[in-house]
Amino acid sequence: MKNFNIGTRIGYLAVGIAVFVISYSIGAMSVTLTDDEASTIIKEFTESVQGIQGEGIFSNNAVIGLGMFIPAVGAGIGIYSAYSTGIIFNAFAHMNPDIASMSPLSVFATPFGILELFAYGLGISRSGILVKDLIRKRPWKEYIIMTLIEIAIAVIALVIGAYVESGALGTQS
Repeated sequence: MKNFNIGTRIGYLAVGIAVFVISYSIGAMSVTLTDDEASTIIKEFTESVQGIQGEGIFSNNAVIGLGMFIPAVGAGIGIYSAYSTGIIFNAFAHMNPDIASMSPLSVFATPFGILELFAYGLGISRSGILVKDLIRKRPWKEYIIMTLIEIAIAVIALVIGAYVESGALGTQS
C-alpha cells in the first residue's frame, strides 16, 4: 500500500463509474432496435432471469464484476457488460411506453443499482490501475494487497446488492 493516495483512488473510481455509465447509456439510448429485435432481447432476458433469487443475482453479478478486475481485459468486460445492460433497457423501453418515459439512468438510483455501479466502477478502475502498475513493472507485492481488499469490497457490495434487488423484485425465498 506504498504510495496509496485516497484522493487519487477516488478519482480512478469516478473514471471507472463514468466508463460504465457512458457505455450503458450508449446501449440504452443510441441503438435503434426493431420490434422483432426488442422482443427477442426481452424474451431471452426474461427466460434467463426466470425465478432468479439472491444467490443467482449475486452469482451473475459476481462473475461479471470479478472479471472487471482483470488487467486491461476487465475494462473491456465492464464496457461490454454495461453496453449489453443498456441494450436490455432499450428493448424494454422500445416495447413499453411507461419505461420509455423513464430516464435510462434511473436504474442506478436504486440501492442495488448504486452498489452494483460502485462494485463495477471499482473493478474497471482497478483493471486500469493494474495495467499502469504492470507497465511500470512495479513489484506485485506493492499492489496485490490493495487489489485483494478492493475485490473483497466489491464482493460485499454485490452480495448486499443482490439480496436488496431480490427483495425489491419479490424473489426472496
